[in-house]
Amino acid sequence: MFNKILVFRNDRFGEFLLNIPAIRALKVSNPGCRLTLVVDPYVLALAQCIEGVDEVIGWKNCRHGFAEVFKFSKELKAKNFDLCVAPNPSKESHIISFLAGIPVRLGYDRKWGFLLNKKAKDKKALGEKHEVQYNLDLVRLVGATTQDLGLSLSLNNDIIISYIKGLGLGNRENLVAVHPWTSDLVKQWKPDRFRSLVEKLISELKLKIVIVGDKVEAARSRDLFSGIRENIIDLSGNTDLVQLAAVLKNSRLLISGDSGPVHLACCVGTPVLALFRNDLMGKTARRWGPWARNCAVIEKSSLDNISVEEVLNKTKEMLG
Repeated sequence: MFNKILVFRNDRFGEFLLNIPAIRALKVSNPGCRLTLVVDPYVLALAQCIEGVDEVIGWKNCRHGFAEVFKFSKELKAKNFDLCVAPNPSKESHIISFLAGIPVRLGYDRKWGFLLNKKAKDKKALGEKHEVQYNLDLVRLVGATTQDLGLSLSLNNDIIISYIKGLGLGNRENLVAVHPWTSDLVKQWKPDRFRSLVEKLISELKLKIVIVGDKVEAARSRDLFSGIRENIIDLSGNTDLVQLAAVLKNSRLLISGDSGPVHLACCVGTPVLALFRNDLMGKTARRWGPWARNCAVIEKSSLDNISVEEVLNKTKEMLG
C-alpha cells in the first residue's frame, strides 16, 4: 500500500492521456492515497480534469540544467512520495526520482534505468499491445489494477456550453471535426486529400466542419483550406487543450491521422475515424489506435492507398 504516489509523464498530451487507466488503477488500488502527476505545462489544465488526481505539477519537456534538476528533486523530496512511476523512460525522470529519495521507483530498464529499483523490460517498440495495456502492465508490478479500462475526463459542462456558444458552432448534429496533421510525417495522409474530403463533407453531406490543430499547424491549415468559405471554421492554434476537448465533445465525429486529438476525442466520448499505416513496427493502430468502442480505423501499408472516397464512405457509415 502506497500513501503518496507520483506519476511522471511529461511528454506529448496524446501519449499522456493513454495513462489514464493506469492512473486510475494506482488510485483505486491504494485507497486514500494522494496522487500527484508531473506533466508538461501545456498539459497541466487537462491533467487536472482526470478523476482521482490530487495535484498536478508542471515540468517542461525539454533538457534542463543540473541546477534545475537538483532544485526540482529537492521540491519533490519535501513531499515524501513513497512511489514514483515513470511510464515513459527518460534520464531526467529517473534522475529526479532518485535524487528525491523516493523509496520505490518504477519504470522501464533503459535511459539510466539503473536508477530504478523496480523495472520492466521495454518492449513497447514492438507494438504487440496497445499503449494503454503497456501502461497497465507496468503499474501491475506494484499491485495496481482496475476493471475500468476506459479513457475519461471530468469536464465542466457549463464551461463547455458557454465556450461552444461563444464560437457559434451551433447544432452538434451536423458538426464534424477534422485534424489533418500528424507530428510524424511518415504518418501523414496527403493534405490535399484532407481538403478534398472536407469539400465533399460540406457539399455532399451538408456538414459543418471544424478544423482543429495546435499553433504550429495553424498556418498550414489556413493555407490548406483557403477558399472554402462556407460551413467551415478553422480553430487551429486558437484553443487550449481543455477548449479542444470541449470542441471535440460537441462534435459528432473526429477524422484524423495518428495524433493526440484522437485520444482526446476518446476521452470525451466522441467517435473517431483514424487513418493509419500498418507497415511500421510500433507505430500501428494496434499500439496507438483509438481506445474506445465507437471508433474505426482505416489502416494500410501506404497512406497513399487510402482514397478520399473510402474515407467519405466510412464517414457516411459512421454518421448513419
